[in-house]
Amino acid sequence: MSFYSVVDFIRENYPEYFGFQTYPIAECAAIRKVADEWGVFCNFYATPITVDGVTFKSAEQLFQLMKFREPEVIRKIWNGVTAKGKVCHEVKRTVKSYEKEYRRADWGSMILDALKFALEKKYEQCEEFRNELNRSKGLYIVEDETGHLRGKEPLWGTKHEGDVFVGPNVLGKLLMELRDNGKLEYNLPEDALEFIKVLKG
Repeated sequence: MSFYSVVDFIRENYPEYFGFQTYPIAECAAIRKVADEWGVFCNFYATPITVDGVTFKSAEQLFQLMKFREPEVIRKIWNGVTAKGKVCHEVKRTVKSYEKEYRRADWGSMILDALKFALEKKYEQCEEFRNELNRSKGLYIVEDETGHLRGKEPLWGTKHEGDVFVGPNVLGKLLMELRDNGKLEYNLPEDALEFIKVLKG
């Protein structure tokens, strides 16, 4: 198992989201790049989200910071500084440089709850996101990772096979759940948002 793979985390802790499903391409709103149609569904889309007075650039930045407890690491990630002291403007790459040593031990058991939290905050605060979710009604929302997989099986999204998308489609499932219910049910550890106190300090 790869330290960075979410497959085992989801299988063990979120079985309701585990497993491949098939979606007809003609009936899908496909998430690919931020600049494409449906780009607002990407976690990296620039939708400022404020939590307890701290504003995050995107749902991805909020989600990634939830992986850590160590104040010094949290501050460095916030300032775009990698573990090797280099400046990096990509939050996912910056976070990855700290994960093996500093990631929360319980991350696997809270990973989708953390993502649900970030998506719900985005839904509450971003009108464009809400409007596009509403526009997608009647369609399946899928994350199309075909261009990044290079022959591998999708671990998070889907891939294009003939006239269907196939894969776990975790983000797509969460977005459809949010669209259809107006909220997401999540259960976070009591200290899940302690990192915000660090950023405020």
